[in-house]
Amino acid sequence: MRTIIITGASGGLAQEMVKLLPEDRLILLGRNQEKLEDLYAGHPQAECIGLDITDSSAVQKLVEELIQRYGKIDVLVNNAGYGIFEEFDQITNEQIHAMFEVNTFALMNLSRLIASRMKESRKGHIINIVSMAGLIATSKSSLYSATKFAAIGFSNALRLELMPYGVYVTTVNPGPIRTGFFDQADPDGTYLKSVDRFLLEPDAVAQKIVKSIGKNKRELNLPVLLNLAHKFYTLFPKLADKLAGETFNYK
Repeated sequence: MRTIIITGASGGLAQEMVKLLPEDRLILLGRNQEKLEDLYAGHPQAECIGLDITDSSAVQKLVEELIQRYGKIDVLVNNAGYGIFEEFDQITNEQIHAMFEVNTFALMNLSRLIASRMKESRKGHIINIVSMAGLIATSKSSLYSATKFAAIGFSNALRLELMPYGVYVTTVNPGPIRTGFFDQADPDGTYLKSVDRFLLEPDAVAQKIVKSIGKNKRELNLPVLLNLAHKFYTLFPKLADKLAGETFNYK
């Protein structure tokens, strides 16, 4: 039986992933343990743990307890994250630090702790749910994109370091997903309106993620149209900036 840690487990994408993992031992992390237990009461091997993943000492203690209890962690899915889509001069210093703590630093810290154990056993898979915003920046996403660009850069370097030990690192970079994410990220709906044509269904994304577990896949970019846009962005950055500004810059 595989032991899989999933952070941000109360989110819509995680809920769809759990449905596809009925035979695995799941360690489901989220801020609200009661909510987690309500969501996953029907899963026979789900362990729900309320945890602030930005609390590094609490995270380290938990990892040590899990290793002692189960011997190893087979898969880590860093799924926790949130966004704020706002003009750059409307973002506060507190918001900058808070978002980096969750979207980047917590991902890096948990990856570091789990990767060291996987390195010893010479087996494992780290899947970092990042975002297409970490590959293509758009208007009103300056802070969110910055946290995601950093997470992708970290993941790419970590992949190279773990490669000799048989440990896989995959980044999943989806476009906007139809979940409750935008309730906080974009309360007035203007950003969501600009990306509506690219909206993904969470069950479809979950299927692709679960299918990639245990496979040496570098990245998963969704949807296909945005993946093509990323390639175009890389080859023709100046023209891509102009097109992105016209396509996504909704006031």
